[in-house]
Amino acid sequence: MPPIDWSRYPNFSRAEFTCSHTGRCDMDADFLSRMQQLRTMLGVPLVINSGFRDPSHPAEAHKPEPGAHTYGVAADVACDTRLCYQILQLAPTLGFTGLGVSQRAGRGRFVHLDTWTHRPRPNVWSY
Repeated sequence: MPPIDWSRYPNFSRAEFTCSHTGRCDMDADFLSRMQQLRTMLGVPLVINSGFRDPSHPAEAHKPEPGAHTYGVAADVACDTRLCYQILQLAPTLGFTGLGVSQRAGRGRFVHLDTWTHRPRPNVWSY
């Protein structure tokens, strides 16, 4: 995978998408382009809670098979109710194929976005 030209994504930085467990950041350029389009359309900052995750990351290591984050095609975006709603409306029009919403007490609300097509699964889900 060629190195990412982060100047193509002026509203994001490599640090936002770096694995908190290993420091790796193997994000997919097409995914990042879609994230930049979303950010541009919304006109507000997007706070990335989680981007790339190494397969050894605790959130991935317990899974029977690593998920979309390990392929660099997923991110979790912190949001309030209004922003979550706006993201969920726009994301499918930009080619995001996985949309997950977390509203668990104590964890903070976020929307998971991905473009993963590795295996069949629901396109929209809640945590």
